[in-house]
Amino acid sequence: MRRRLLLLSLAARRSSVSLQPRWGRRCCCCCAPASVRGPSGSPPGRRLLSTPIFYANGSPHIGHLYSALLADALHRHRQLHERGGRLATGTDEHGLKIQMTAAAAGSLPQHFCDRVSAEFRGLFAQAGISYTDFIRTTEPRHRRAVEHFWATLRDRGWLYRANYEGWYCTAEETFLAASQVTECPDTQGNRHTVSLESGHQVHWTKEENYMFKLSEFREPLLRWLQESRLTVTPEPFYQQVLQWLKQDLPDLSVSRDRNRLQWGIPVPGDSTQTIYVWVDALVNYLTVVGYPEAHHDWWPAACHIVGKDILKFHVIYWPALLMAAGLDPPEQIFVHSHWTVQGQKMSKSLGNVVDPRACFQQYTVDGFRYFLLRQGVPDRDCDYYDEKVIKLVNSELADVLGGLLNRCTAPSLNPSGTYPRFSEACFPRAVGTQNRKGLGKASTEDYKLVSSVKELPLQVSSYFEGFQVYKALESIVDCARQTNGFMQRHKPWKLSREDPSQQQWLDTILHVTLECLRIYGLLLQPVIPTIADKLLSRLGVGPSERSLRTLTFLSRYQDEQCPFEGRYLGPDTGLLFPKLEKPKARNHGGL
Repeated sequence: MRRRLLLLSLAARRSSVSLQPRWGRRCCCCCAPASVRGPSGSPPGRRLLSTPIFYANGSPHIGHLYSALLADALHRHRQLHERGGRLATGTDEHGLKIQMTAAAAGSLPQHFCDRVSAEFRGLFAQAGISYTDFIRTTEPRHRRAVEHFWATLRDRGWLYRANYEGWYCTAEETFLAASQVTECPDTQGNRHTVSLESGHQVHWTKEENYMFKLSEFREPLLRWLQESRLTVTPEPFYQQVLQWLKQDLPDLSVSRDRNRLQWGIPVPGDSTQTIYVWVDALVNYLTVVGYPEAHHDWWPAACHIVGKDILKFHVIYWPALLMAAGLDPPEQIFVHSHWTVQGQKMSKSLGNVVDPRACFQQYTVDGFRYFLLRQGVPDRDCDYYDEKVIKLVNSELADVLGGLLNRCTAPSLNPSGTYPRFSEACFPRAVGTQNRKGLGKASTEDYKLVSSVKELPLQVSSYFEGFQVYKALESIVDCARQTNGFMQRHKPWKLSREDPSQQQWLDTILHVTLECLRIYGLLLQPVIPTIADKLLSRLGVGPSERSLRTLTFLSRYQDEQCPFEGRYLGPDTGLLFPKLEKPKARNHGGL
């Protein structure tokens, strides 16, 4: 097949109009004309975070939610640093699969997409996804952007018509090479040709399509990737893309016969062809920043968050298409793995597809947000089961975080209901000197705790920027456990308020604990916004005091004034996170 495609490509180049693309074979981004490249750098703080746009052929599941939560957490974290930015998500609504699914449901494709898109929008609203743009590929603004993008590719000489034949996978909306398929018997013993990667059935298809000269972009793509190993993160996916680029890169079929696919955007100037759904879908990242007129202030300061199953589309096809159109590739592509259920891939036939809305009812919205972001490790598949969720959130949210808050705000320990005073005499900075005078009561472990919490915001920010939200949460929980150890070590409930020196130490213990909790609440805002708000409100931290840009920790320890000292705590609204009970046997909400 590769030989046939190469011959088609060569023949087309010989017969094509003599347009010499301005981009040519030079290095990718920097050689695009200034008129299409935009400013050399986007204005400070302007960054687009995006989820994939989710294919509207069925209801959302936890895999879709996980992508959206990762993007939301990164977006919220940037907002805490008072950096500007956008978060885009939406639905991909064209293609043969939707055309067929809608027909099977007895619905018009537009009506079918309206319903499914509304389900995604409703779920994301319930989950607290803080998107700034929800794009639908059936919107007029997107069709206009796609038509302009196609015309640019055509005018720059990167498209040609050719007869194409090969194995077509409707489920994946793509042609597959002979090396990507195999024969496999079904349950009745009948043999079918299927995709090696997904197992979906494929069919031999022959038609005339428009082809994109993808084969000319192998070396430019390699140069782009080698400019920075952080372009594709995590590292295993970066290496996977490099392996793909060591092989031949055949030209890409970028249209479909309109007799076979009516549900899509027609090729401009050729009503017999429909634009390939992946070309259509990928352009959404430009649509949301105002392409073709107003994108220059935002592009290419973009970070795409995608699942590993669509890696090739985002790291091979999309950058090549952008280069061909005279635009820079996106700055970063964050890739995550999949969720399984008790070790098995989610499947409607197995009845184990997890409905996130049922999970919200069982574990609360923030509880389930926390579980997915705490347990999701981007470079490997993660497993879901009910007992795992309950054990994790009970342990870390109810016991470690909630228990710590209950202790230091309990009327029996803090009868004044205030942020107590910190005593430099009890917790001096000059450890050795003060302890020799017999004034200091803090132990070596206490100083380690203070040091850990002081370094925590920078550590957490580093993890967020490196697409390791799970590590950020792990470090917060570790510090919270150390803080519980601090309370347990000194047992403030045994200190007497009748003794001035003991009361001074008791107040200092509570002050340090409340300060630690304040830092944890601030840092947890991107992940569990409702619980973090409840925690910070209980501590009396106002809305204007929740930024990370001007964060201070334990000011009195630094010989500075503490704005919270002596302040009344906020109202007691009950347990921070009530413990979850083990659910009765139920299905997962198969869709």
